[in-house]
Amino acid sequence: MPAAMDLLVLPLLVAALLVFFSVLAGLFSARAGFSFLLVFLLAGILAGEDGPGGVVFDDVNLSFWVGNVALAVILLDGGLRTDFATFRTGLRPAMLLATVGVVMSAGLTGLGAWWLLGLDWRLALLLGSIVGSTDAAAVFALLKSSGVRLNERIAATLEIESGMNDPMAVYLTIAFIGVVLAHAGGGAEGASAWGEAIKTLLQQFGLGGVAGLAAGAALAALLKTTFPRFAEQQAGGAVGGGGILALLCMSLGLAVFAGTSWVGGSGFLAVYVMGVTARARARDAVAPALSALDGYAWLSQAGMFLLLGLLLTPRELLPGLPAALGVAAFLMLIARPLTVWLCLLPFRFAPREVVYIAWVGLRGAVPIVLAVFPLMAGVPGARTLFNAAFVVVLTSLVLQGSTIAWAARRLRVNLPDEDDTPAQRLVFGDFALDGATAVADVCAFYDLAEPPHADWPLQRWIGHALQRPPVVGDHVALGAAQLSVRAMDGARVLVVGLRLPVGDDSGP
Repeated sequence: MPAAMDLLVLPLLVAALLVFFSVLAGLFSARAGFSFLLVFLLAGILAGEDGPGGVVFDDVNLSFWVGNVALAVILLDGGLRTDFATFRTGLRPAMLLATVGVVMSAGLTGLGAWWLLGLDWRLALLLGSIVGSTDAAAVFALLKSSGVRLNERIAATLEIESGMNDPMAVYLTIAFIGVVLAHAGGGAEGASAWGEAIKTLLQQFGLGGVAGLAAGAALAALLKTTFPRFAEQQAGGAVGGGGILALLCMSLGLAVFAGTSWVGGSGFLAVYVMGVTARARARDAVAPALSALDGYAWLSQAGMFLLLGLLLTPRELLPGLPAALGVAAFLMLIARPLTVWLCLLPFRFAPREVVYIAWVGLRGAVPIVLAVFPLMAGVPGARTLFNAAFVVVLTSLVLQGSTIAWAARRLRVNLPDEDDTPAQRLVFGDFALDGATAVADVCAFYDLAEPPHADWPLQRWIGHALQRPPVVGDHVALGAAQLSVRAMDGARVLVVGLRLPVGDDSGP
């Protein structure tokens, strides 16, 4: 065989077998509650320099390139699966978590890193910035594969936050790299430098948002034009399926990501907003592409985590492992919960919902990709930051990623399946009422004390009692009884569940 063919087939053979056995192992690990993503990461480590595979890989530039492309595909897939209607309940809390929350999480984690790792405060804040955001790949994948059914407010908050917090994390990472390098070079960290950083932040969010909206509208218009012809061709037996539409969406998404980044905007934000906008404007036309896009997203995740696993040298983790585990614990148990509690305080989330959102602050590929930035920039101590970020990600995927469904059940934030009758009655009550029924009529029939505004229909009264838009699964007290939201049509409550006090035999 020619040497040129050896150069092609041997790496291809190794890569293909690595992905195959990783997916196979992932299928079995999912039954035990562990993440597919963790399996890919561990497979890369085992194939690497310190593992049985013995592959020496230290190409930081390739890892950076693959990581960014993969994240763009994952964010596009997540955006195209996000219903615009969920923004009704999730946008405001998610935006606060994706901006102020990332800054708070980065600052608190930096404090923990300064204390536990003994880093200079600049490097500590750089590490906090690297691990300060939740990861879209991990959140989208694990919420989908866990099988847990969350209420709309929790699910929307988690998904929108993870899809929109990358720009802030990227901005903070780049800003603190500049601060560290300026200090290392003896330069001043004056007001002008911080002013330039704020300008960059506004530019990132502004250009990213505008580009995403424009590209999403253009993609929706294109799909609306081509989808009827495409459907007609499929009916006539033409080949291709949704894969063609998926390829169309993905190629445009990558072009938008690259173009926005090139002009100084946030490509991550642009591609996510593009997906959300396209789905909102052309839902039926987008639907056939989702199955193939799911495959592209999984392939992107597999390649990214395998490559990042190869980049790690495990023996370098050992000296600082206890301190890095301390940083991970500080982030999961102190920084993230405190940040979530403060950010969600104005939005009247139930305490158990706040705890769940804090626990599902999953870290994944984004921190590792961001940890490559200091390596490429030649930041002193960059390898320490990379290793610490890796430990944080591994700890998050093992502890948080494997307990998503368990935590939802323990905290009672999951909604029951349609065929789970006992759980349905436990969550939604024993009786179903029309949302248009007057509260006074319910109180009279079930011998309950009338509250203020008893002349209102149940759907209006529940929203007033909650002081926020209701979602399926919400509960409010009506005297000694309890009302629950069973079904909705957009923002309107259609069916209300009623649970009477224990031992009450009134009613039909």
